[in-house]
Parts: sequence; structure tokens; C-alpha cells
Amino acid sequence: MTYDVVIGVEVHAQLRTKSKMFCGCGTTFGLSANSQTCPVCLGLPGSLPVINRAAVEMAVRAGLALNCTIGAHNRFARKNYFYPDLPKGYQISQYESPICEHGWIEVAVGNGTKRIRIRRAHLEEDAGKNVHETGTSGSRVDLNRAGTPLLEIVTEPDMSSAEEVVAYLKGLRDVLMYLDVCDGNMDEGSFRCEPNLSLRPAGQQAFGTKVELKNINSFKFVKDAVEYEIKRQTKVLNEGGKITQETRLWNIERGETAVMRSKEEAHDYRYFPDPDLVPLQLEQAWIDGFRAGLPELPAVRKKRLEREYRLSEYVSNVLASDKNVLDYFESAASEAGRVGLTKIEVGKELANCITVDFQGQLNKLTYAPNLTQATTPGTGPVPGPFWVDPANLMELVARKIKGEISGPIYKVVLEKMVGTGKTASEIIEAEGLKQVSDEGAIEKIIDEVLAKSPAQVAQFKEGKQQVVGFLVGQVMKASGGKANPGKVNELLKKKLGA
Repeated sequence: MTYDVVIGVEVHAQLRTKSKMFCGCGTTFGLSANSQTCPVCLGLPGSLPVINRAAVEMAVRAGLALNCTIGAHNRFARKNYFYPDLPKGYQISQYESPICEHGWIEVAVGNGTKRIRIRRAHLEEDAGKNVHETGTSGSRVDLNRAGTPLLEIVTEPDMSSAEEVVAYLKGLRDVLMYLDVCDGNMDEGSFRCEPNLSLRPAGQQAFGTKVELKNINSFKFVKDAVEYEIKRQTKVLNEGGKITQETRLWNIERGETAVMRSKEEAHDYRYFPDPDLVPLQLEQAWIDGFRAGLPELPAVRKKRLEREYRLSEYVSNVLASDKNVLDYFESAASEAGRVGLTKIEVGKELANCITVDFQGQLNKLTYAPNLTQATTPGTGPVPGPFWVDPANLMELVARKIKGEISGPIYKVVLEKMVGTGKTASEIIEAEGLKQVSDEGAIEKIIDEVLAKSPAQVAQFKEGKQQVVGFLVGQVMKASGGKANPGKVNELLKKKLGA
């Protein structure tokens, strides 16, 4: 039997507030256990929660960017369950009156796009963390995360493959990071994914039994887990078995899902309004103010890049995957007019410089993981988001585009610009790296190369045109990369009688 795959996704996005959802404790990741706690997040008797205004603002901005209706009247509820990392015995969340509802997001799927509907996005507090250390006799509890503000974003069951799930998650993560409401760090648990998956006989309208895949922390693992679960459920159904409604974990080492617990229904949590928190009333003018201040979002920005700079869809996706990188690209590109070029003329070369050449130079440094965070050996972090002033980078790229420097010289200069603060002109002058365009000087080098390459000259005369590339390379090498490549090609072919 063939089956239709039905998938919805829940995402827990940690909001980038400095303090927790209902108290003043910090939210810094990685501090010593239980160092960011107080009577409120520890659930001590008599402590009272206070709503974090910044978290509400971030939730509204996210909801608007996801085309949601913002609930003017919403309230918090208690979600009751017992677990060691939940000291109060309940989690403060939203149930009947979420802050965001009925939205959607367009994601790239195959050669087109697909609209994924957002059922709701609601505010809640995170639980703590159970620590299970190898070699110890028991488990411990770290409550630093308890009370951290989360925005739980729930889709409708609109996805039907692992590829669509990953496309949705990447698109959603981009939006939240562009808004600066979530850092998107999956390793630290700032963006946690929980696909809900079921199978039903092809053409059947009723949903099958749902299985939740819990807290997966990478796009690769999401894809692997969903694909495995589709195969597992198909096998169970084809063998006459029944799917159990349950929560399963992804086992990375074994490459399979495993049962964590039976899946609860909403009534199991005995939701009721939190008596310590009054209903939250949002004024429409306040909401509209955030709507007016929304930045240009990833999907719109990608299309503009393709239009204004004539970039391919692939290149625009690479740039737009990191807002800081894209901001840097556009800051450098804004200098195009100053160096006598248009945005279209600089677009492809500048994008390649930033995403390939520049990143390659940073990767040579001992502690340089990416463009926005680099460290020279023994010196600590370098201030500022990037290592080369965008105007200086544009000057270097412009010189290459105009043919004023060769490709090899361009790479040498770029390497020397990284971390020094010097301009391309300063380095070229100081290092004597000006391009040689004098025909007499180039002809002399060509004559020397041809004299040392009789075999290749003979091959060319026999009709093997490809040896020209080898000879050009030898001339460029002999000139230290300074010879004008165009002149070298022109003069070399003339010498060979081409």
C-alpha cells in the first residue's frame, strides 16, 4: 500500500532577551549550573512572576513577519506536569489565547515555492535541564534555563517530505535571525525542532496516528530522522501493525528513532489561566508601530539581490543565509559608484570575494571560524563585525574587475588586508605589486618562457591549442603574478603565430 506523509512542525525559538520571561535572571548560555536563578524561576512559595515586555515585543515582531494575526487580548496559562527540571510543577505558557495566530511563510521547494501555514505562535517559559554525566551514580538538575523566554511556533500539517521540513525550518530561522529576536543557535538549544509525522493511505482524508520527534538540533538530523520515521511507519503499517501515539528521540549513533514516552493530549496537562498573571492587552497602535518598523525580510531581499546585482539564486541564497554577511556585501557594494562601477558590474565578483576568497583567508587563521568572529593567534577577538573595511574591499575588487591587478596579486593583497586595516593601494605600493602592462617587459618574459618550453611550442604548432593555458601560467609565474593577463594572452598568441 502507498501512503501520504503528513507533517507539521513545532519550533521552540529562544528569544534574545537579556532576562528571563517572568523574572530578572540572566539568560547567558554556558554559565555554571544554577548560577542564574532566583525564587521566581526556582518556583519558591510566595514568589510572583512579572511579564518581560521585551519578550512580548519580540513575539509581536515575529508574528507580524510571519503574517500572523496578533491577539490584542491574550493571557498566560499553567501547563501542569511533573518533571525534575520543572521546579514549579507547571510551565507558564499560553493556551486558549496565544499572542499570534493564522500566519504563513513561503519557502523554496524544488523549482518553486510552497506556503506553510502557521497555526499559532505563543509565549512560554523554558524548563531547566537534566544532566546525566557518564560515570556518576545519578543525574543532576541545572535550572539556569528555567524561565528563559520561548516563542513556540506551530504549523498546520502542510508538509509531506523531509526536504519540505528542512526548507521550512531554514526559512523560519532566517526570518527570526533577520529580526534579531532569536540567534538561531541550534547547538545551544536556541532553535529546537519537533516534527510531528503521520501516514495515511493515499487519498484518505482522515489523519493517521501522530508521532512527535523531539528536540532535534541540526537540519541534517531533522532530515535523517524524518526520513527514517517515514520508513519505520510504512513498514509497521504494511506488516499489519498499528502506530502508537508517542514521542520519539533521534539516536545519532544508531541512525534511528527510539521511544521516549507516550504522547500526551492537551487535557493531560490540565491547562488553566495563571492566577498570578493578569490578561495581557495590546493596543493596536502599538502593534502597528512594530509593523511599520519591520526590516526587509530574507525572501524579499534575495529577490532584490538577484534583480539589482544580477546574482544567481544560489549566490543570493548563500549571501542571505547570514544577515551580517549580506549587510557587509551591500555596504561594500554601495561604494561601487565611487570607484566608477555599477552594482551589476561588481555584484558577482564582490559576492565571490566575500563568500569564497575572504572566508578562505580567515580560515587560514588558527581561531577563525567565520566572517563575523575571527581571532588571530594569541591576540584574542578582533573588534568589529569584519576584518576589512567594506570600502577598502570594494577598492580591491574594483582593481581586479578593471584589470589593474591580476588574480594572483588580488589574492596576495587580500591576504595582507585581512586584519591589518591597510588599503589595497597602500599594500600594492609598499609591496611593489603594481601590474606590469608594458609590452616590452612582458615580451621579454614570454621569450624566456618559450625558450624553456620547446616541447609545448611544438605541441602548439601540431594543433594542440590547450598548451596556451600552460604557457600563460608560466609567464604569470615568471612575472610574480604582476603581468597583465590580457596582454600576456595577446602577445603570447602573436609570438606563436596564432
